[in-house]
Order: sequence, then C-alpha cells, then structure tokens
Amino acid sequence: MNLWTQVDSNKRKSISFMLIFILVVVGLGFLFSYVYNSYAILVIAVIIALVQPLVSYYSGDKIVLSMSGASEIKKSDNPDLWNIVENLAITAGLPMPKVYIIQDPMPNAFATGRDPEHASVAVTAGLMQRLDKNELQGVVAHEMSHVGNYDIRLMMIVAILVSVIALISDIFIRSRWFGFGRSRDNSNGGDQLQGLLMIVALIAAILAPFIAMIIQLAISRKREFLADASGALLTRYPEGLASALEKISAYSEPMQKVSSATEHLFIANPLGDGKKGRKQSYFSKLFSTHPPIEERIKALRGSGV
Repeated sequence: MNLWTQVDSNKRKSISFMLIFILVVVGLGFLFSYVYNSYAILVIAVIIALVQPLVSYYSGDKIVLSMSGASEIKKSDNPDLWNIVENLAITAGLPMPKVYIIQDPMPNAFATGRDPEHASVAVTAGLMQRLDKNELQGVVAHEMSHVGNYDIRLMMIVAILVSVIALISDIFIRSRWFGFGRSRDNSNGGDQLQGLLMIVALIAAILAPFIAMIIQLAISRKREFLADASGALLTRYPEGLASALEKISAYSEPMQKVSSATEHLFIANPLGDGKKGRKQSYFSKLFSTHPPIEERIKALRGSGV
C-alpha cells in the first residue's frame, strides 16, 4: 500500500467508523426506549449520535491532549525538541504541528489532530530524558508519519467514539439494574416480547463496546508497523527508532495519566503491556493495542533503509 492509497483508505475508514457509531448509538437508543416505553431515551441517543461525531472531528484532539495531561510549548521553552519537530516537518513536506510535553517519567509519544494543518505532537518528559538526539528524531519521525498519512484523524475519532460507546452502554446497563424508566405495559400479552427485547438490548449494550474495542485494536496495530517504516524512511536511519523502542520497552511502569480509550494513540502501550523480559501470550497479543516491540525492532533492523 503506497502513501496515497493509505491516506485515502484512512479518510474512508474515518467516515465509516462515524457511521457505525451513529447506527450503534441509535440502535441502542431504540431498543431501550421501547423496553422502557420512553421516547426521551431515543431522542437523547439521536442527539448524541449526531453531535458526538462532530465534536470528535473538530475538538477530539483537544480532548485527547487534555486527557493525557499535555501542555503546549513554544520554541523558547524547549529549542531542541522544537527544532527536531520543525526539521522533520520540513523534510516530510508537512505544516509545523503544535508541540506538547507530558510531564510523565514514562518514555512515550503520540500525535493527534484532524489533518496535517491541525496536528499536534506530544512527547513525555521521560522520553526526552532517556533518548539521545537520533533516537528522539526516530520517535518524532514515527509520529510525523502518522500525521502525513492521516492516521491521526482516524485514530483520534476512534479514541473518542469508543469511549462514548462504552459510556453509553454502561449507562444503559446500570439504568436497568437501578430501575430507571418505566416498563412497557404488557397487559395485552407482550411479556415474552418485552423479555426478549430486554435480553437483546442488554446483549447489544454489552457487546457494543467490545466490538468497538476490537476495531480499535485492529486499526492501531497495523498503523504502528506502517509508521515505523515511514519514520525510518524519513530519517534514513532506522536504528534510531529501533534503539528508542528498546529503551521505551525497558521502562516497566505505566503512564500516570492514561485512558484505555487513548492507549492506541501512543508509540508504545502506555499501560505497560508486553514490556521487555515479559513474553506476551497469544491472548494478550490478540487484545493488545500495539504489536510486540520485539517484532517492530526486528522489522526496522531488517528494513535495509
């Protein structure tokens, strides 16, 4: 897959995921509004389904950055980091993104935004402390690759919508246990139908965030390999990123401020899965947001760039 094919694919998938979100939320709203005999639930679901994708598109990056505790910097705050980002943006032919620092000892980084003109790159204080210049360039090049191929839009939308689907499903499930709403009158013999619909509604509410998570995982893992390769081409020095990934994998503690909805955005899993010296099982690999770092390092060192 070449760059332009990948960019076009990411744009289509962004639209597709927003449509899936709308259908899931409206579907859940319809089921629960019928069971509880309350059209207000359906109205609220429709409003959420229509408004949240717009919020995700135009403000999702601000939400993600805020959730991560990132603070924007200017060139005078950290000239070395700023110059690395600026030089790589020029090399890649991309606009200069906003630069953020996360005050966290774990070495990590991510990029976000709806397009290259509205992009942001965030790195942790731990990343700058532990990596040398070539390694830091490798990580930033990886993130700039996410910017250039529009991964940032797709991954940002996924982060926000997955968290919203999980929240809505949780609210619906809890509302049943705590007796929210008024059950439909079944004096005409509709007991079995209502019971069946309630089971369907609960199954849908339970499965919706799980299915959304599976989509999130599949999207994230593939794009990490692609961004590694693109970043190596950008710097012409794959060893820089390979060495950086080794240092990142050697850090054993999770980030202090991270959400499961945003973990797929980072260059390495911020929750600490698959750290060096701890072999991942098949099951943990299947449900990990990132491919094993050992495989990524091997691919980089065998890339021949």
